[in-house]
Amino acid sequence: MAFLLRHIVRLAAKKIASDPVARDQAARAARGVAKEVKQIATDEDPAKAAGRAMRRAMNKLQGG
Repeated sequence: MAFLLRHIVRLAAKKIASDPVARDQAARAARGVAKEVKQIATDEDPAKAAGRAMRRAMNKLQGG
C-alpha cells in the first residue's frame, strides 16, 4: 500500500514540476489547505473544526 501511495505522489510531483498550470493549481490548493489547518489549530474545539473542514471538502467534491 505504501509503495502505491509513494508511486502516486511521485507521479503527481513530476507532473506539477513540469507543467506551469499544474504548478499554479497545486500552489492554490496548498494555500487553501494551509488556511484550513490554521483555522483548525486556532479553534477552541479542534476536532469539531476538523469535522467541519472535512464536511466542506466532501460537499465541494460532491458538487454541492
